Amino acid sequence: MNRLFIPLQGAQMLFVAFGALVLMPLLSGLDTSVALFTAGIGTLIFQVITKRQVPIFLASSFAFIAPIMYGVQTWGIPATMGGLMVAGFVYVILGALVKVKGSGFIHKLLPPVVVGPVIIIIGLGLAPMAVNMALGKTGDGSTVLVEPNIALFIALMSLATTVAVAVFAKGVLKLMPILAGILVGYGLSLFFGIVDFSPVHQAAWLAMPNFVAPEFHWQAILFMIPVAIAPAVEHIGDLLAISNVTGKDYMKKPGLHRTLTGDGVATMAASAFGGPPNTTYSEVTGAVTLTKNFDPRIMTWTAITAICLAFIGKLGALMQTIPLPVMGGIMCLLFGSIAAVGLGTLIRNQVDLNEPRNLSIVGVTLVFGIGGMAFGIGEFSLTGISLCGLVAIVMNLILPKTPETTKAP
Repeated sequence: MNRLFIPLQGAQMLFVAFGALVLMPLLSGLDTSVALFTAGIGTLIFQVITKRQVPIFLASSFAFIAPIMYGVQTWGIPATMGGLMVAGFVYVILGALVKVKGSGFIHKLLPPVVVGPVIIIIGLGLAPMAVNMALGKTGDGSTVLVEPNIALFIALMSLATTVAVAVFAKGVLKLMPILAGILVGYGLSLFFGIVDFSPVHQAAWLAMPNFVAPEFHWQAILFMIPVAIAPAVEHIGDLLAISNVTGKDYMKKPGLHRTLTGDGVATMAASAFGGPPNTTYSEVTGAVTLTKNFDPRIMTWTAITAICLAFIGKLGALMQTIPLPVMGGIMCLLFGSIAAVGLGTLIRNQVDLNEPRNLSIVGVTLVFGIGGMAFGIGEFSLTGISLCGLVAIVMNLILPKTPETTKAP
């Protein structure tokens, strides 16, 4: 009897992840239907590589929003996808190194003093775009699309709903603050008449997602590779979380090398279709914790459901009608939360900022990222998260460690 409910439970898990899954491509200019398809395909690939032992769902990674937006504006979607595919291959290389050397080298290469400020930059670097959209403007603030007072009201109500659900809700609802914020904001947008339904009327009920084949551009590749730092560390954290929930050590079986490889190949597959990079979803881990159902087959049905929904043309078109203020309001919390995760990484690991070495790494990384520093030689240039990641890694490797730093966790 329980087997009959597995597909239904799988659909429920997708509902939990749906808000975050579609918000990422909406913000970065990618197709939501492709994102649904690649989340499903990526999860199935992950299950094959990990021998379907881990109850995890993979979907759109927020760490790549800013790099994808920059890449699409600079080189176009195909070249950006090529860069993301190579970034996914970095995961595979990390998986191979873990297999050979163990997981310790990752902590040496990417200690908290490196990862923390990079995650902070991922969040704070997008703060101006969130505020602009909350005020009814385009992300760069150049054009006003919605009357500012109306936009601000909708954005604040979306934000308030997201915060209220995250803080006060109980049960499964607590895991869906983004979806709740979107629904309330969308309802208010309908009341104010700022929703344009023409894309929905024009879309077919059944339609092929707008797949985009990758192209390989060396500048886009070099730009995207360092961005893989934060999601790789996030993957380890999510794996530890789901291990604690289920009482099984997935770091040993199927092994971190398999899960990293699965994540990497899933991201490569997503990029091959024009979808956003995949990452493990903590919302789904929360749902697994709540339901106490640790059967990985549920995630198989979550993936199948996502793939099926990707071919419903009107659903994809409906996602495109979400007004800017709705997304802007939610982003004010979302991007701040990402920055807070980076700050928490520094605090939790007791990174001593009185130590000149640590202060130098964190300080330079933050200023380079927030200030928009760019290094360029000829046609090649590095900026944003990519530059910050490389600077933090290099400084960590070349600056001498004091005895206190060496003892730090």
